Amino acid sequence: MDARGVLLALVLAGWACGGSEPSSSTASGNPDERADAVLAQMTLDEKIQMVHGVGVTGHAEPRGGAGYVPGVPRLGIPDLYLADGSVGVGNGVGPATALPSSIASAASWDLTEADKYGGLIGAEMKALGLNVNLGGNVNLVGREPRCGRTFETAGEDPLLAGRIKARHLKAIQDRGVIAGIKHFALNDQETNRFTADVRIDERGMRESDLLAFEIGIKDSGVRSVMCSYNLVNGTYACENGHLLNDILKGEWTFPGFVMSDWGATHSSVKAATAGLDQEQPGPVYFGGTGDVSLASAVTSGRMSQGVLDGMVRRVLRAIFAVGADRGTTVSGIDAAGGAAVAQEAEEQGAVLLKNAGSLPLRRSLSSIAVIGSHADVGVLSGGGSAQVIPVGGPAIRTSAPCPPCWGGVIWDPSSPLKAIQAKVPGAAVRYDDGSSREAAAALAASSEVAIVFVSQWESEGMDLADLNFGDGQDALVAAVAAANARTVVVMENGGAQVLPWLRRVDAVLEAWYPGQRGGEAIANLLFGEVDPSGKLPLTFPARIDDLPHPVIPGAESSSATFSVDYADEGLLVGYKYYDARDITPLFPFGFGLSYTTFQLSNAALTAGASSGFTVKVDVANTGSVAGAEVVQVYLGLPAATNEPPRRLVGWSKVMLQPGETRSVTVTVDAADSSHPLSYWDPAANGWQVAGGEYTVYVGSSSRDVIAAGTFHVAS
Repeated sequence: MDARGVLLALVLAGWACGGSEPSSSTASGNPDERADAVLAQMTLDEKIQMVHGVGVTGHAEPRGGAGYVPGVPRLGIPDLYLADGSVGVGNGVGPATALPSSIASAASWDLTEADKYGGLIGAEMKALGLNVNLGGNVNLVGREPRCGRTFETAGEDPLLAGRIKARHLKAIQDRGVIAGIKHFALNDQETNRFTADVRIDERGMRESDLLAFEIGIKDSGVRSVMCSYNLVNGTYACENGHLLNDILKGEWTFPGFVMSDWGATHSSVKAATAGLDQEQPGPVYFGGTGDVSLASAVTSGRMSQGVLDGMVRRVLRAIFAVGADRGTTVSGIDAAGGAAVAQEAEEQGAVLLKNAGSLPLRRSLSSIAVIGSHADVGVLSGGGSAQVIPVGGPAIRTSAPCPPCWGGVIWDPSSPLKAIQAKVPGAAVRYDDGSSREAAAALAASSEVAIVFVSQWESEGMDLADLNFGDGQDALVAAVAAANARTVVVMENGGAQVLPWLRRVDAVLEAWYPGQRGGEAIANLLFGEVDPSGKLPLTFPARIDDLPHPVIPGAESSSATFSVDYADEGLLVGYKYYDARDITPLFPFGFGLSYTTFQLSNAALTAGASSGFTVKVDVANTGSVAGAEVVQVYLGLPAATNEPPRRLVGWSKVMLQPGETRSVTVTVDAADSSHPLSYWDPAANGWQVAGGEYTVYVGSSSRDVIAAGTFHVAS
């Protein structure tokens, strides 16, 4: 969304509805009964009040955040305080815990860790007096990895992204905060997002972006969906009846409400009848300053009272189902507890991409060079509406480098340099800012090990020009590596990168945006106190020309709408595209190294049929340290379906001690929300299981798999 947040006014406290207790007539009963009882007592003006915010972009909301919807105290309807929360409490509300980026949570492939991640966001929103979260960004980034919001997402695969986000959202709602999933749908780039018209066939969107939403919505019970700015097949997403009414509310039986992205409405009656329930941030159309107000539309008979009542009922039902009507006071967050969750999330989500022997670092080192990216004071964070104001305040804050962005560029106050120094107090740990390649190389040459920190800032409102590390950082790495063969690179970035210096360096650690305790987590990983166990949730291409769209669609467009044509790749997103086109990536989806080694053996398939299957495999830790492996299960459908060679259908993360072997079982249910055995059949307008031979693969990445067996489904 587009709203700028402001700092929270901590003097505000009390009930979210302004201090009033719910009336006795609405204080009991299930959410549907309560919603019906309250709706029956509401006036037309009170109903209209519930279907739009009262703020505008940049407006100072009562408790900070992004939006505000006044409640109806006499009926126990609370004020709604809205804020982003993809990576912590956003919009400048705070201070709050700056978590590692959401893509790092996905890289853990750990649903328990995802619960902790979402639970912290929900708890801190509650503590800060907020009761509507806008943070569940599940847009798939495999189509456009240069997207400036990649760090907010959970990667390129609909199963992984849907399940990780579902756990975030459920944990948020378990804390009494309405969670939201966004941006519905196909908002996969920031470039001219207001005028992009995504052109894609039904099967393509059903098996890619919409599948991620379907899994996330069904598995979480989320109560709010945010429709996006872009058009889909010629119709704006927030007035797209096929998306909102036919699929979301009809086929998926979504019981919650649909809100617009900030300023994404273009009509009142058309949007409302197409399935939009709440306009944000202000009453541009629904309140009467657009084409026609909803109130006048109802009184004139242009729109039925039933449509408006349905909109309001959905908002009320969400409030009561989650418990957002319970009084919310503004209190302090548990900063120490939040920092611990942030550090653990980073330690579990960082991905070791290369290690020729320098890692883990020895405590006996006498000298270490730490170079670049303000590693002496902090770690980089992502920008835009998701930006978190960290506990302790920013270590550095500079102006944003792009006109559509806001809030500045923030480094969270966690120094990798100090954390590394603490590991080797007797060593000479020296820092160079990297501004001079010659000076950095000289420091590296005089040190046993050189650690170069490189960074790439991302933000809502922009896409990256390419996937290289800018500002001469690639040349800096090359110069340091030429001076010291034991060069380790730590990357702070939002998504996939092209690494022209990869062969020259000894080790590479993908740290993402590492959050409030990123420095400490990175040091633990570098010195082996924590074994890296993260796996990539998105493909790293070898070069920009290997992307489905080497040039971002619409980069030269004016204000007029333009087509973003996904006809060529369709459902082939991320690794599915590279596999189907036989393109070798730099690093495949699901890839990640460890300080130990694992061996998979004795893969066995059972009960393979149209109802699903179970695969068992023995996993052995053949190395010398404890570590966790992610056992990934992929499925190849019959050739006649024209599906990609493999799709992820399940996984299991298992921790093993040195020398330990454990049997791991992954069960794939055909009735699961992910439709693992099915393909979308346009002729039948539904999911179908094809007759033919299915091949089950098990492995440690999308490209490192062995066949576990085949099964046949009768035609």
